[in-house]
Amino acid sequence: MSTSAPTQSEPLLVVILGPTGSGKSALAIALAQQFAGEVVSCDSVTIYRHFEIGTAKPTRQQRALAPHHLLDVAEPGQPFTAGEYARQARAAIAEIARRQRLPIVVGGTGLYLRALLEGLFPGPQRSEELRERLRERAQERGSPYLHELLLHLDPAAAAKIHPHDAPKIIRAVEVCLASRAPMSQLWEERGRDPLCGFCILRIGLNPEREALYARLNQRACQMFDNGLIDETATLLERYGEQKSVTPLDSLGYKQATQFLHGELTREQALTATQQGHRNYAKRQMTWFRREPDVTWLTGFGDDPTVAGEAAELVSSRIKLRPSD
Repeated sequence: MSTSAPTQSEPLLVVILGPTGSGKSALAIALAQQFAGEVVSCDSVTIYRHFEIGTAKPTRQQRALAPHHLLDVAEPGQPFTAGEYARQARAAIAEIARRQRLPIVVGGTGLYLRALLEGLFPGPQRSEELRERLRERAQERGSPYLHELLLHLDPAAAAKIHPHDAPKIIRAVEVCLASRAPMSQLWEERGRDPLCGFCILRIGLNPEREALYARLNQRACQMFDNGLIDETATLLERYGEQKSVTPLDSLGYKQATQFLHGELTREQALTATQQGHRNYAKRQMTWFRREPDVTWLTGFGDDPTVAGEAAELVSSRIKLRPSD
């Protein structure tokens, strides 16, 4: 995708990516205040209402500093795919640009970001019934069993998916069975629908690993101290143990649920949450390293030096645009 100097027909789109805890939201808000921007969240958990503490969702005070989009747009238990995210996010970005303000996409869900920028191929309609059967099979016999099935249905797709990556395996098997054709073949025939009409500036945050891990450990402590367990108890009371309420299986909420069920002590739940966040940050960096044309900044997004560097990048792109 081109990141050449923008023209009048190509408004600027800023994308801030990086691991959890790297200060992406703080940087996005700072840039939004400086450049008349609006923030578009790219996170697969903050889209859900009622999940606050464990998602590190921007506070009301932070949201008051700059308009935010794609937060609290779905009810827990409501299916929300990467394709649906891309549809809503593209609409929000187009509306922000139409009002001659700067859209700033920020978040750490790599698949959502890929769907937004590169598009997803138009596969068969999602089948919750088929997915539930595949999830049960994965729980009974393990995801490697489904990976073997995918290897039979679509060797090319199976070669690109780890045997323990159950969500991707389930989606690939679903596509193959629903379309009666290999998913890799559909990719070749139908292709993607990339986002067009914007000059995209990708800014990546890359804090030193030990400093990031220390911050993640501290943030997990704050989540537990600020009421994560009580929030989880309220959510469990409201939604029960419905498998469709996927946010309850996300980091922090899963461990708090295990504590409430007597499976972990509070200390064990906290330690497991900290470890989970560190592992997730590592996976995110592996994913984002594959993103093209990223300008990486060393440090946290709430560091004034990093914020200044990011502002210079944005300013240089804006100055390149011809005056209206």
